[in-house]
Amino acid sequence: MPDALKPGSVVGILGGGQLGRMLALAGHRLGVRSHIYCPDPHSPAFDVTPLRTVAAYDDEAALARFAAEVDVITYEFENVPARTAELLARLKPLRPGARALAVAQDRIAEKTFLTGVGVPVAPFAPVDSPATLAVALSSLGYPSVLKTTRLGYDGKGQRILRSAEDLDTAFAALEPKPLVLERFIPFEREISVIVARAVSGPVAAYDPAENLHQHHILKTSTVPATLSAASAAEAIGIATTIVNALEYVGVLGVEFFVLADGALLVNEIAPRVHNSGHWTEAVCITDQFEQHMRAVLGWPLGDPTRLADVVMENLVGDEIAAIPARLGAGQRPHAYGKTEARPGRKMGHITHVRRFGDEK
Repeated sequence: MPDALKPGSVVGILGGGQLGRMLALAGHRLGVRSHIYCPDPHSPAFDVTPLRTVAAYDDEAALARFAAEVDVITYEFENVPARTAELLARLKPLRPGARALAVAQDRIAEKTFLTGVGVPVAPFAPVDSPATLAVALSSLGYPSVLKTTRLGYDGKGQRILRSAEDLDTAFAALEPKPLVLERFIPFEREISVIVARAVSGPVAAYDPAENLHQHHILKTSTVPATLSAASAAEAIGIATTIVNALEYVGVLGVEFFVLADGALLVNEIAPRVHNSGHWTEAVCITDQFEQHMRAVLGWPLGDPTRLADVVMENLVGDEIAAIPARLGAGQRPHAYGKTEARPGRKMGHITHVRRFGDEK
């Protein structure tokens, strides 16, 4: 692979949270260094690499210095400002590329892209005023979900509309505008597929995970999912379609609704390593973090084969303090090094491993 970067190269990572931290740790195993760029001087990723830039994402002088000190650039969160991505892409390879960011940052752009490549999503309509909201509801009906098109995560930035009485309050409360209205989907379960694509085009996908949420925050990811072999293959096929259509490089998370008849709808995509893929670090030959770094470096993708059944459990807020008491056979902890255990903040996870053939 003539364009592959060599061990000793420097990967620039935009974002200093737990995902950036885990990417940097994976890079260490591969013999590459990671340079973290983040405006927060207390970022947990700074604990695992001496190479850092503390500056705002719109500081063009700092971004130029950062780009000069790295060989390739990636990111751990999808809300990197578009101008930042465009500037950096002119200076060094940006993987995944700016198009993936543009699609994933805006729910209307995302759903329009997905439907354009034949991927099924919930019926939706753009909303920019109370009048267009009323028109959209006449088509989509109640209940529907009104969402911000940008900056929504962990259940933030959305309201369920159950009657006309909810319209004005919901429209006024959600910012920034415009918004998007989606038909409420009475799904049976939620799953996700973590998929990776290399610079030269090969794709590797992990087994689908079944996800449970508490208070809109992912609580557990279980593999294998309660899913037929045909539906699992379909989910992986859809994820593969998405990364190929984007000419994507790196790891992508694809979240699905599974309907009562087994049909799949894509809920959203995340152009980065994904919380629901943390289980891979305990039971896969190549975990999602190493896989992403391999792709970014221009290396061959690793083997995503799963060697055991597994449940990944997020530790939120004060739950992190219980790690010592929780540990037993088959349990692997990962603390993120965050200094403040705020309510609703992901502080770490425990992976519960069950070897094939063991009783549940």
